[in-house]
Amino acid sequence: MLSFWEQQSFIKYDYLIVGSGIVGLSTAASIKEKEPQATVLVLERGIFPTGASTKNAGFGCFGSVTELLSDIDVMGEENVVKLVTRRWKGLHKLEQRLGAEGIGRKNFGGTELLLKDKKYKDLNERALANIESINRLLTPVFGKKVFEQLPTQKIADLGFDASQVAHLIFTPFEFQIHTGDMMRALLEYTMKLGIKIINGCEVSAIEDQGNRVTVHTKGHVSASEVGFEAKKVAVCTNGFTRKLLPDLDIQPGRGIVMVTEPIEGLPFKGTYHFDEGYYYFRNFGERIIFGGGRNLDKATETTTDFDLNKLITQDLIEKLTHLILPHQPFEVAHTWAGIMAFGGQGKTPILQPVSDNVMVGTRLNGMGVALGSTLGEEIAAELI
Repeated sequence: MLSFWEQQSFIKYDYLIVGSGIVGLSTAASIKEKEPQATVLVLERGIFPTGASTKNAGFGCFGSVTELLSDIDVMGEENVVKLVTRRWKGLHKLEQRLGAEGIGRKNFGGTELLLKDKKYKDLNERALANIESINRLLTPVFGKKVFEQLPTQKIADLGFDASQVAHLIFTPFEFQIHTGDMMRALLEYTMKLGIKIINGCEVSAIEDQGNRVTVHTKGHVSASEVGFEAKKVAVCTNGFTRKLLPDLDIQPGRGIVMVTEPIEGLPFKGTYHFDEGYYYFRNFGERIIFGGGRNLDKATETTTDFDLNKLITQDLIEKLTHLILPHQPFEVAHTWAGIMAFGGQGKTPILQPVSDNVMVGTRLNGMGVALGSTLGEEIAAELI
């Protein structure tokens, strides 16, 4: 049961956002930047953002050559260019809001490894043959040539197993971020704008009543329901969105990430990808952060459970041991999982109305860091 004071001061808002990840907070920030006097509430069911915003590996990326070629097959060149443009603008918006120091930006560039296994032969040949065509498509977006092939000697210089790596493709535009610092800075930024954030508050239903929207919630402490009211509502819950909106074309996807103990004399810096972006690793100081492998067991990884898949964790360790660090011992310090959202033909996010006063922005297909700020602006523009 709510008190009179709670009813007076905590229940009614102009805008309500469900989800305090990158998209949710970016939506709230975009609203307050355009309407400083508006009251905005963000509801989050977890102590921290639940899905992947505080659990990703910290990549400021927009797609590797093999990944972009695969996307072109599905979406066509024009739509891929539009998507990359949204990703690149989103990364710039994130840094513009929070500053390079706020997101922990380190610009060592990004490199794709083309592996020698015979199953990659056609993929590798196509990637090398299409570097310049991809550059022609993306140069208008970036203002310079985006990708280049590196000398094969660089494979050994970086410490990788040269018997497994055939070629390297480099881009100077990709960078690292510090995921924890970035999300903490985004939370602080939104709170300075006067946005209210309530954690530990799970949304069970959203009811658009025409002149107002009621968001039904339940907290962890009290079993009684609380109904928040707002003029407009945005659902920004990514991999968990189907729990509220079961008809959307969304499948959750679990991503497993591990970090090593510091490795003395680690021979590389930067961000790295292979196997069409399904695997990704980077340095964090002298540690390695390595994640991916969802394609090994997609059926099991289509889940919102945060358990660790033993098949994938073992595969990541095997690739660290034999491909990435063949000459150096290492210890895994920590392993965790995040939940992303996938689906649809291609990788375009969902941005659509649920009702007259409710919007949904979701399904970032593993590119939440890049797309979150852009999608947040787009959602805000639809609500205001």
